Amino acid sequence: MSAPSRRQSVRWRRKALRATLHALLIVSGFTFLVPLIWVLVTSFKRGAEVFIVPVQWIPARPQWQNYLEVFRLLPFAVFIRNTLVITVLGTMGSVVSALFVGFSLSRLRWPGRELVFVMLLATLMLPDIVLLVPTFVIFKTLGWLNTFYPLIIPSWFGGAFYIFLMRQFMMGIPYEMDEAGRIDGASSLRILWQLLAPMSAPAIATVAIFSFLAHYNDFMGPLIYLSSNEKFTVSLGLYWLSGRWGTLWNLVMAASTITLLPLVVLFFAAQRYFVRGIQFTGLTGR
Repeated sequence: MSAPSRRQSVRWRRKALRATLHALLIVSGFTFLVPLIWVLVTSFKRGAEVFIVPVQWIPARPQWQNYLEVFRLLPFAVFIRNTLVITVLGTMGSVVSALFVGFSLSRLRWPGRELVFVMLLATLMLPDIVLLVPTFVIFKTLGWLNTFYPLIIPSWFGGAFYIFLMRQFMMGIPYEMDEAGRIDGASSLRILWQLLAPMSAPAIATVAIFSFLAHYNDFMGPLIYLSSNEKFTVSLGLYWLSGRWGTLWNLVMAASTITLLPLVVLFFAAQRYFVRGIQFTGLTGR
C-alpha cells in the first residue's frame, strides 16, 4: 500500500472511531435524560395516566393546570422565595470567603501558611454527619433554630473545598502581577479587588455554581433547623407534598419540574465558566 493510501486509511479509521465515540456519548446522554423526560411528561398527565403500561410519552390531553394546582395546595411561591434568599446569600458568602482566604493562602507570605492549608484540607476528611450534633448545639445556644442563620452564616466563614479551588487557581497567576501592583503603591486589598479577582473569574464562577447547587439542593440542613411551614425551602416543600399527596404523582412531578428549572438555566448560562474553572483548578487530574 502506498503512503497516500495509508494516510487516507488512517484518517478514515480516526473518523470512524470519532463517530463511534460520539454515538456512544449520545446514547449515554439520552439514557441519563430518560428519567428527566419521564418527570416532565408525567407532570402533564392526569393521576390515572401516570402508571399506564406501556408508558404514554405524549399525554393525550396535557394537564397544564397541574402546575397551578401545586401552588394551590402548598405555598410553593413562599418556598421558592425562602430557597432563593438562602441560596443567594449563602453563595455570596462562599464566594467572598473563598476569595479572601484563597488570596491569603496563595499570594501572602506569613508563618505557618502551609500548615494552615494542610489543616484546612484535613477538615475535608470529616463527614458532615460527625459535626451535626455539635453545630446543632451551637446554633441552639445562639437561639438560631427556626431561622435562616444556620443555613447562611457558616458560608461566610469559608468552606474548605471552595477555598482549595480558589487557592489552586490563584497559585497559577504570576506573582509579577502582585509585584507590579505594589510598585504602583497598591495595597493587598486593592491587588485582590482590581487585579486578581477579575483574573479569577472562572474560579469564582466555579465556586458560585458549586455553592449555589449545594444550598439549593440542601435537604438535611432545612430539615433540622427549620420547623415553621412558612420558612420551608423547596426541598422540604417537595417532601411535604409527596407526604401529604403522595398518590398524586403528577403534581409531585410538576413541583419537581418547577424546582429543576433554575438549575437548568444556571447550567446553560454558566457552563463555559464552569468547565474553565474545573480545568484551571486541577480537578481534571492533569
